[in-house]
Amino acid sequence: MTSSITRAVLLPALLALVACTHVPAPDPEHAAERGRPPNIVIVFTDDQGYADLHNFGGHHLHTPRLDRMAAEGVRLTSFYVAQPVCSASRAALLTGSYPNRVGVSGAFMPHSGKGLNLSETTLADLLRQAGYATGHFGKWHLGDAPEFRPNRQGFDTFYGILHSNDMWPHHPQQGTLFDFDELQLFDNEQVARVLDDQSDLTRVLTERSVAFIEQHRARPFFLYLAHPQPHVPLHASEAFQGASGRGLYADVIGELDWSVGEILDALRRNDLDRDTLVVFTSDNGPWLAYGNHAGSTGPFDEGKGTTREGGVRVPFIARWPGHLPAGATIDTPMMSIDLLPTIARLAGVSLPPLPIDGRDAWPVLSAQTDRPVQPAYFFYYGDNELQGVRYGKWKLYFPHRFQSLNGRPGGQDGVPVAYGARVVESIELYDVERDPGERVDLAARHPEVVAEIQRHAAGVRKELGDSLTGMEGSGRRPIGTRDAPAFPLQSQREQLDM
Repeated sequence: MTSSITRAVLLPALLALVACTHVPAPDPEHAAERGRPPNIVIVFTDDQGYADLHNFGGHHLHTPRLDRMAAEGVRLTSFYVAQPVCSASRAALLTGSYPNRVGVSGAFMPHSGKGLNLSETTLADLLRQAGYATGHFGKWHLGDAPEFRPNRQGFDTFYGILHSNDMWPHHPQQGTLFDFDELQLFDNEQVARVLDDQSDLTRVLTERSVAFIEQHRARPFFLYLAHPQPHVPLHASEAFQGASGRGLYADVIGELDWSVGEILDALRRNDLDRDTLVVFTSDNGPWLAYGNHAGSTGPFDEGKGTTREGGVRVPFIARWPGHLPAGATIDTPMMSIDLLPTIARLAGVSLPPLPIDGRDAWPVLSAQTDRPVQPAYFFYYGDNELQGVRYGKWKLYFPHRFQSLNGRPGGQDGVPVAYGARVVESIELYDVERDPGERVDLAARHPEVVAEIQRHAAGVRKELGDSLTGMEGSGRRPIGTRDAPAFPLQSQREQLDM
């Protein structure tokens, strides 16, 4: 077992070094003829579970366009987000860093005065500096104060909402636990309208995204389409209401599938198909407290708000005709923090000046290797708690508490049930390749694996801290803050990890 552990640690590093040295960044003939780097499109849904696509196990769901996207590209079955909640997950995607490195945790509240620090370099910053047109359509949730909004964080164009779509006056617990203002739809820095009804939002965001593609077809562009759905409250446009025959959640997924199809059709119509990397994934697992208005984790344990597999393992599809293998399924672990350095490589731009945690994962994404580019992936949550580590086929948990329904069903028709608590009392170890549901604890049988993972954890604690063991971490950077009025009942709200 010692030799296998050594291979698991050393080979990924060696292969990543070889890959970075000998595998050139794609210089597609088609794109080279036009003298442009690839366009980048990221479609990021909200609270969509691993099994909320037909080809990820949601066989009751109708997702033909996403099925076709997977058939024409690659499907990653061990793709992770860095934290299982809104703001933190988005911070990781856009900075290439663990969110606790950049000071972000949980979900920002309206008027909280918090935001992504302007000293951080976002993916949009990098690509705009390289001449890309940059557009964000949908949910931002990295600060609603003017200085933290998308137009100040690298995006030329923004059309969307500043926080979660349930932070509005029609929340089922409005006036009891929460007190939300109106939900505003922004067009860059201006309020376009107040959203009393969200039924047309997926359609409008899709239309705006297609218009962005057509407007910038002559230059490289970065399109970040962060759909507010299927986060509650669920909304589908009139054409999709009742269309699935399987309830509102399936209707919503059907419209998201349509949206991806519209993006792919726009690329093809504008002769940009072979010039564009398209990525589809979710920000975290489903919000299980909402029952029939929540998605499915398939074989995985728990959901949003936990570092169990159901909270952090999400569906992922990437498509780039001629450059990614068609129809490939890749089970090598990869995390959202790896997207920024991977895209930077493809675009030929330098990495941010401040340290980041992601690594160039093009050799994994392009199926050139089945070795992960990182020796381990670390899962933080709550008050900077290091709760879990993915290491090869292993997933280890340190003692901690987390929210759980403990086997109870969720709520019905948009009204949640209350979570209880579940406790990890001692170190747990699972073989998530053979036991994806994390049912058989193997810590006692494999003490050498536990010891090796603990060695990796000791290193990350020094860098990023760990409130479970009282470590601050030398590499953490401050969140952006401003003076702002206190939000009513804010501390109660943040405990729910919206």
